[in-house]
Amino acid sequence: MAGNSTEYIKHHLTNLTYGKLPEGTERVDGTVLTEDTWTLAQSAAEAGQMGFMALHVDSLAWSIGLGALIMFLFYRAARKATTGVPTGFQNFVEVMVEFIDNTVKESFHGRNPLVAPLALTIFCWVFMMNFMDLIPVDVLPKLFELGFAAAGNDPHHAFMKVVPSTDPNITMGMSITVFALMIFYSIKVKGFGGFLGELTLHPFNVKNPFVQALFVPVNFFLESIALIAKPISLALRLFGNMYAGEMIFILIALLFSAGLALGLLGGVLQWAWAVFHILVITLQAFIFMMLTIVYLSMAHEDH
Repeated sequence: MAGNSTEYIKHHLTNLTYGKLPEGTERVDGTVLTEDTWTLAQSAAEAGQMGFMALHVDSLAWSIGLGALIMFLFYRAARKATTGVPTGFQNFVEVMVEFIDNTVKESFHGRNPLVAPLALTIFCWVFMMNFMDLIPVDVLPKLFELGFAAAGNDPHHAFMKVVPSTDPNITMGMSITVFALMIFYSIKVKGFGGFLGELTLHPFNVKNPFVQALFVPVNFFLESIALIAKPISLALRLFGNMYAGEMIFILIALLFSAGLALGLLGGVLQWAWAVFHILVITLQAFIFMMLTIVYLSMAHEDH
């Protein structure tokens, strides 16, 4: 049972990875590659061999698909908006837009028409990615397994992670985009000299130019660490919370194969954790959005 449980957990935590395996690689199915080959990984070890250029197909597909779904729903709401009695979905969209708009007005102290739409996109997109964690862990992977087998492939190699925010590549990709916007607007608003001055003249600032020159390397080191830590913490906070939530759902799912009594306990625990997790996924989306607004506000502040 322990071995099966370990394999079950590993299978659920492995991404469907596409990349290049080097010549001579012995694959899980026993075949040996005679040349460098782009293919789907049959195990986590093969995914590791593919290196940096490997793609997590499942994370990319779900994140892009959910982003497209959000744009479609908001587009439909905008097209059908009316000044008369609004529909329930129009009410929902209006509440969302007003909530984000008020949040940006309270937290962002610059003038930039990009920030509010960006905040709305981030909140909705991250929430939808997190929401996938509420779908029972075996439903979508099993459906994918059946389709994978129907296409003539070994279902044991049909990996499928359906929660994109449990993939650090996705969360880091979003945070790096926010980081790039921070740098861009810092230089645009303050100029390159002003941006460099923030990195070299703080936190230690004295009037004596000679002493200040001695503090420049120390200031640059401290401020650079603080700057780089922002996107890293932004990405890892979301990833860590969602990964832990997914792991708990997987562990609860194991109870269903351990007899009737534990199966009933698993059903109760799954329901209770899902109710609590609704708060977690909403809070994590809100935190990611708020930190984005705060970081961009700091980039617009000229000292």
